[in-house]
Amino acid sequence: MIYPPPIDSAAVAEHFKKSLEGAKRDDWPYRHWNLKEVYPEALCTGILALPVDPPRLGKTDGTRGTYNSQRCFFTPKMRETYAACAALCDALQRPDVAKLVAKTCEVDVAGSYLRMEYIQDVDGAWLEPHHDIPEKLFSMVIYLCLGPDAPTWGTDIYDSDRRLVGSSSAEFDSAVIFIPGENTWHGFEPRKIVGVRRLMEINYVRPSWRSRDQLSFPDRPIALA
Repeated sequence: MIYPPPIDSAAVAEHFKKSLEGAKRDDWPYRHWNLKEVYPEALCTGILALPVDPPRLGKTDGTRGTYNSQRCFFTPKMRETYAACAALCDALQRPDVAKLVAKTCEVDVAGSYLRMEYIQDVDGAWLEPHHDIPEKLFSMVIYLCLGPDAPTWGTDIYDSDRRLVGSSSAEFDSAVIFIPGENTWHGFEPRKIVGVRRLMEINYVRPSWRSRDQLSFPDRPIALA
């Protein structure tokens, strides 16, 4: 028996494209998209089976910078070591996938770089309201949370006055996409986490991105053809 099961990057790409084509757009309080069944089951299994420990949290300041040294990015080393990382990185690097992202979200990702972070929040984790820095061209959060309370662990959404106006669902294998801007306030209000809040953040970032060690393909910009 082979476990996790083999994963084909082309199948991952086609599955993701189908999900993106069915995305539901909402323009309030800012433009964002909600997706379902983002990854095929084999890829979800492969990611959940990664031998990556959740960060050991002390007192946090509402930013992920509190535990930078414990963060997990899908780097060339991770691609080389784990089939699930390789399959997902290869799928999101493909020109046809990037082209569909550009068309759906009306964002120019040509020449950008792929950045993927595997996040495992434990009890005590929270994020203050913030908007992503301009170096991020595209942001997508995919929820891989398990447990009876997991659907309530979605991203919190705020209006321009930083008032909480709603939350995305954290239903397993669902996602939310937004194009970073000064009004795209989001975060994660403090609440009880029983288990681990597993998710992935996927970005296309500008060539000026300084932390090259976070990139999946530091020497390969995104091409649309």
